[in-house]
Amino acid sequence: MKAAIWHGKNDVRVEETDLSEPKKNEVRVKVAYAGICGSDLHEYLEGPVFIPTEFPDPLTGGQAPITMGHEFSGQIDQLGENVHDFQIGDHVSVNPTITKGVLPDNVDVYDGYSFIGLSTDGGFAGYVNVPVENLYPLPNDFFLKLAAVIEPTAVAVQAIKEAHLTFGQTVVIFGAGPIGAMVTAAAKAAGATKIVVVDLSTIRLQKALKMGATDIINPSEVSDVVAAVRQILPEGADTSFEIAGVQVTFDQAIKTTKARGYMVVVSIYAHAIQFNPMALTNSGVNLTSTIAYSRQTFQQTVDLVTSGQINVAPIITSEIKLDDIITDGFDVLTTDQSQAKILINLTQEK
Repeated sequence: MKAAIWHGKNDVRVEETDLSEPKKNEVRVKVAYAGICGSDLHEYLEGPVFIPTEFPDPLTGGQAPITMGHEFSGQIDQLGENVHDFQIGDHVSVNPTITKGVLPDNVDVYDGYSFIGLSTDGGFAGYVNVPVENLYPLPNDFFLKLAAVIEPTAVAVQAIKEAHLTFGQTVVIFGAGPIGAMVTAAAKAAGATKIVVVDLSTIRLQKALKMGATDIINPSEVSDVVAAVRQILPEGADTSFEIAGVQVTFDQAIKTTKARGYMVVVSIYAHAIQFNPMALTNSGVNLTSTIAYSRQTFQQTVDLVTSGQINVAPIITSEIKLDDIITDGFDVLTTDQSQAKILINLTQEK
């Protein structure tokens, strides 16, 4: 079968590879659609970031070269010997996080984690073997194209939960990329009455409006972003989400959050930043963060997306073939801000 395999920085090759038989506790999934994540782009442009190169990953045993892809959906094609709760042909979403599974679900991921598609072979291929505990059943009439976006939506749902957001509250979101757009949709589903989104890209801000934003701010068009937010939300937001990953938005997120409100860091920072803890002490803002999601959150996200309570369709901007992952995938995401979630259509791959 063909797969998009990471060999090194700026070296992802679509090439033929073999797939082993699924282990006793695994199933073989025929991949339908797979999304290109910002993490995939970072691995291509700057890697290795998460991909293990010098030693096998301690949780998965995987090591480069690795088939990429951790946002994907598909149908079960083959069952491992000990798998009894699924049937061939079932439609599934895949939670790509691999953990030790020792601590309670809400803190398990913080005890160490790896990812299918980054630490072991993933979904940028016609088929992939997946542990049965990482599978989530889908209604067989739900469009697998939309199901491929469940994983990044779970990141957003977990962020909303970390904020303790309740009906009628207000939020400000710094960053309108794919995760920012999904946090916007999740905040709307959670009952936020005002959703202010801040980004330098006019195209991305328009996308945020489609995802549920009530107000948008382009920093290039105002002299003071904090004042602009405070004009909409005079007391500040109940919750701010920092998803841009830079110093200036980190500072602005604190300043636009009301006293005793929550600031949730969702970004993965490429570079260290600085801040004075007194900014929190003097403002009464609670600072928290999130990485990935719990298993409970992933199931809740499956339910929210398949029921239509979170509409993920607007986030999908392109559909490409596996052979074109470099030119129409990574290269386009690097240069075209109108793109949000590019999906690879693998339905015809063997």
